[in-house]
Amino acid sequence: MVRYILRQIKIKSSRAFGKWFAKNVVEETVDLDALAEHMSNHNSPYSKGVIKGLLTDMINCIKELLLEGKNVKIDDLAIFSLGIRNKAAADTEEEFSISKNIEGVKLRARATGNLTSKSLNLEATLKRASYVNGKLTDENASSSSNNGNSGNSPVPTNNGDEPNDGD
Repeated sequence: MVRYILRQIKIKSSRAFGKWFAKNVVEETVDLDALAEHMSNHNSPYSKGVIKGLLTDMINCIKELLLEGKNVKIDDLAIFSLGIRNKAAADTEEEFSISKNIEGVKLRARATGNLTSKSLNLEATLKRASYVNGKLTDENASSSSNNGNSGNSPVPTNNGDEPNDGD
């Protein structure tokens, strides 16, 4: 279940000033140790330690391959690649230098297979939440602010008429 809160755009110069949008609520960030524990609890013959070791080695190998100029595709997860962060463009090829024109590299990850937005939209269920006294709570089904809707619904598909988040 993906919980969301409503936010109002308060930037006066925005064309969407005063309009409301949904923002997902991140319940928790799961680190590598917790992911290994979670995976070992899925009827796996492998222990948390073995899984964590394998994932750690995978991460190190992905980094090594990226730094060799290769992309790494993990089916149903992502294609990992590096991009270049430029500082400024040079006026001529001769004026270009790494120190003046390149800030560094950046990691890019493009979702594939089961983790694409299209695939996630087919499986995701949304539920409205709000903050009450600083604590996150689910919206009450009888609340008038949800227009009689319980707040639980599948993710709508974007037919091209509505804005999206760039996916």
